[in-house]
Amino acid sequence: MLKFLRLKTLDRYIIQKYLSTFFFSILIFTLISVAIDFSDKVQSFIEKPCTLKNIVVDYYFGFIGYITSLLMPMYTLIAVVFFTSRLAFNAEILAILNAGVSFNRILKPYLIAGSIVFLLHLSLNHFIIPHLNKSRLWFEHNFVWVDQDRGKTSNVHLLLSKDVKVYIRGYNKVNKTANGLRLEKFVGNRVWSILEAENANFKAEPNQWQLTSYTIRTFDGIKENLIRSTKPLDTLINLNPQDFVYYQNQNQEMTTPELRNAIFREAERGQANKSYEIELHRRTADAFTNIILTIIGLAVAGRKVRGGMGLHLAIAIGIGAIFILLSKFAVSFANSGSMSVMLGMWVPNIIFGIVAIWLVSRAQK
Repeated sequence: MLKFLRLKTLDRYIIQKYLSTFFFSILIFTLISVAIDFSDKVQSFIEKPCTLKNIVVDYYFGFIGYITSLLMPMYTLIAVVFFTSRLAFNAEILAILNAGVSFNRILKPYLIAGSIVFLLHLSLNHFIIPHLNKSRLWFEHNFVWVDQDRGKTSNVHLLLSKDVKVYIRGYNKVNKTANGLRLEKFVGNRVWSILEAENANFKAEPNQWQLTSYTIRTFDGIKENLIRSTKPLDTLINLNPQDFVYYQNQNQEMTTPELRNAIFREAERGQANKSYEIELHRRTADAFTNIILTIIGLAVAGRKVRGGMGLHLAIAIGIGAIFILLSKFAVSFANSGSMSVMLGMWVPNIIFGIVAIWLVSRAQK
């Protein structure tokens, strides 16, 4: 391992070319993405009561991180193809091969640089981008897509755990008040207790509610115990205001530990959320894609051809388009339950990994 990481002049030269082209690609395409996004949302910026700080700091800092993370594998492929094609056009790769350096040896600095990008992308996906997405999505929900909340506020049925069920007749998101609350606890298939309250006000974390005008009925065989009171009662219920809010992309604003906790909580309630699991596995799979596309980029652009760089870039864009299409199909299959979520997220990498091995086996020796 230490021998593999020992860098020579050739390694440092290729790694420097790789990383400089990669970050330049990020800069160029990020500027283009920001310009396109701004033209699309400028009307909302003007009409809605948002400040310049909201636009620049809350939204565009998060947007730049989000779009960079989303398209990083594409940036990697384009960067590798671009600078490798220039090396091939200038006969540098041919000179290296003629000097007795094998193609597999040339692959070494590409793998090192690709691993650096992989680790960068991994840390972004799991920890940094979710924090940036919190402010970006807050801005979008309040000033752009204001009607995207799909959370229910009337006739709400929820499983708080496998043996606790709650029904709420109506919920007010502004003052965090529920009315017509009914909480049922079970022991096996038997109802053990029923709590009913006319009103329930959310007080504080973690899950503290205040009940008014409540009754508690407990059952012991044929015996029933009834407690009725109009005095406020502070109690803990495994329910919080976020349970009444649902945005399709809210999984993007959770760090990986938060996402794992959300998955565990949903599973505990018997309500598995596929979108959370897909997001969790996607973060690692997308990062690993950088290494695979690095190998494919070298194999495609490492040979000097008549079409030159233009042909190489066209092939790279075609490969990227096929990969994105395959990823969309994999997400659909994982969502529908046709395959496991983990397998669905890794299928594109498995297929393109096989393609990468085949291309390397046929590459210029």
